[in-house]
Amino acid sequence: MKSRIHRVLAAAALLWLAACAATRAPTPAAQPPTPAIALDASYDWRVLLTAPFGTLLKDLPFPVHEVLLFQDASLKPLQADDAECYAIDATAPRFIGRAPDQYLLCFKHDRLSRVVAAVRLPPAEAAGDFADACGLWMKTAAAARPGAAPAIAAPPSGEICEGTDGSIGFSGHLEWESEPPESSDALLSATLNAAEPD
Repeated sequence: MKSRIHRVLAAAALLWLAACAATRAPTPAAQPPTPAIALDASYDWRVLLTAPFGTLLKDLPFPVHEVLLFQDASLKPLQADDAECYAIDATAPRFIGRAPDQYLLCFKHDRLSRVVAAVRLPPAEAAGDFADACGLWMKTAAAARPGAAPAIAAPPSGEICEGTDGSIGFSGHLEWESEPPESSDALLSATLNAAEPD
């Protein structure tokens, strides 16, 4: 009887040890990186498309007025073609969390072919906001082309972000208004272009 009790106690002790070993805490692994704060929708260049590319000027769902560009040095790229640009008479869409300082819809042969927007950013936030926006643009461009990298016209750098997403080319630029950059606002401009028809 005594040996039977010893065997039961020994078996119970073994079961208890096995249970302890099974519930032992695993070795702490490296913590996954903290997820980035989700950007609001205004960081996506798609908010600037208030009408689809190819829309006729007369079919816009809001009033516009023509903008003359011949003396505006900041719009030099627009002056190289025959596009006619218009500002909207309604509220422009928010871009990078702000009301844009400039928002133009440009038309070739009366069809929307380009959108240009620009916002001023405080020096302390400019580089980070631009990097966040560029990262989102590249990520969504890659997602639009499963199995392929996005077609990038120029590699992203501290002051330029360009690529294509489907039939739309996007380009973002960060320019400082004066030197040194820490003492002035920065101008973040974005240009969207429709693919040229074949």
